[in-house]
Amino acid sequence: MAERLRKLQLPKIYPITDRQLSRKSHPEIVAALIQGGATWIQLREKRLCARDLYGEARKAARICRQKRRILLINDRVDIALATDSDGVHLGQQDFPVSVARQVLGKDKIIGVSTHTLGQAIRANASDADYIAAGPVFATSTKVSEYEPLGLSVLSRIRERVDKPLVAIGGINFGNFLDVLRVGADSVAIISDLMTARHIANKMREFLDTAQKA
Repeated sequence: MAERLRKLQLPKIYPITDRQLSRKSHPEIVAALIQGGATWIQLREKRLCARDLYGEARKAARICRQKRRILLINDRVDIALATDSDGVHLGQQDFPVSVARQVLGKDKIIGVSTHTLGQAIRANASDADYIAAGPVFATSTKVSEYEPLGLSVLSRIRERVDKPLVAIGGINFGNFLDVLRVGADSVAIISDLMTARHIANKMREFLDTAQKA
C-alpha cells in the first residue's frame, strides 16, 4: 500500500496531532481528522514514554489502515517500524535519512524537516520522499532555534528543490492560502485543528477552502 500511495501528490492540508492542545488521545484525533477528510496524518508526541507511545500509535495505525489513510510517525523510526505505519518524519537531530531508509525499507515514506535553504538543498539530494520547511511564521507549538523563514525564503526553497514541499510553522486558516500560493505543495496544520471544538469540521473547512482557491 505505501509504495503505491507514496507516488501520489501530497495533500494540500497535512494535519499533525497534538495531545496537549486537543486534550484527546492520538487515536481519537486521528479518527476525527479522517472523518474530516484527512488523507495524510503525522502523529507527533514528545512526552509519552516509549511503551505508551507505542500503544497509542498502534491504535492510530490500525485506524488508518482500515480507512486506507497514510500515518507517519514523528521522529521515532522504532515506533514507525513496530506499528507498521506508513513511514516517519525526521528532524535534523534524528536518524539520518539513509539510516532510516535501511531500517524501514524502500516502500515506506520518509519526510525530513529543514529550517534553512542549505538544509533543504541537502535534503533534496537525500533519499527522503518529501521535504518540510519551517517555521514559516512564528509558532508556539514547538520551540525552535531557527528564525521564521517567511514567505520569501520559502519561495526560494521552492525554486531550489524538486521534491514535494511541506510548509510548517505558524500556519493557520488565515494565512495558509498565501503559503500555498508561493509554491508549497502542502501545509502542515497543528494549532488551528487541535484547538478546534470539532476537529473533523475544522479539517473539512480547511480542505473545502483549499479546493475552492
